[in-house]
Amino acid sequence: MKKKLLIHNDCIEIPAILWGNSLDKLIIAVHGDMSDKEDKVIELLVGNAINKNYSVLSFDLPEHGDRKNNHHYGCNPSHCVSDLRAVYAYASTLSAEINLFACSIGVYFSLLAFHGSSIRKALFLSPVVNMERIIQVMMTEFGVTEERLEREQKIPLPIGKTLDWSYYTYVKQHPVNFSWNSFISILYGSKDALSPKEEIEAFSYQYKARLTLLADGEHYFASNEQLSFYNKWLDFNL
Repeated sequence: MKKKLLIHNDCIEIPAILWGNSLDKLIIAVHGDMSDKEDKVIELLVGNAINKNYSVLSFDLPEHGDRKNNHHYGCNPSHCVSDLRAVYAYASTLSAEINLFACSIGVYFSLLAFHGSSIRKALFLSPVVNMERIIQVMMTEFGVTEERLEREQKIPLPIGKTLDWSYYTYVKQHPVNFSWNSFISILYGSKDALSPKEEIEAFSYQYKARLTLLADGEHYFASNEQLSFYNKWLDFNL
């Protein structure tokens, strides 16, 4: 079963898909940057999950997928956290057992949104766990100081990203440093250029996560070899 639906967050409509027929166990799937609710890694998740009697609820983050042209509700942490909590509330009406899959920046948003929620297990692919460092790296690379960013509020960068003062201050005020009760499994590529290995190892140690390394794997799992490894990791961890 593949059912398209809209999840409501007050006046905001979140395009979503419910995959599978069994609602005994449900996985909320959170995609990464420049992705969507039907991304290849989510399709592979769905195939594995349905075979193990899960359903999957995937959805588009703000300014992604079917929401790509809606720039009035930006993809910032406060909006994403609000949307994720609305998705969780809806998922809780469908199933008594909620699990989580998240990729890249979707991991950061999920950690912010769900650290107080009842989640049985969490699977993280190429997790982003330190947004402050990532933003500061971009600021350094393009010669942007905190003072300038505060003064100008938003600074477009030639790489297609925009530095945003309100985004940056939110991130600084919400570091990943809180309790997380569910079991975490992580898949990480050793050549991930976005999150250093020592950062992921420290996170794994802090939250007692099972860490799987793919030698020569990158942040984005796109090659046949990477996706095949990811598929086997899903099969083992679900």
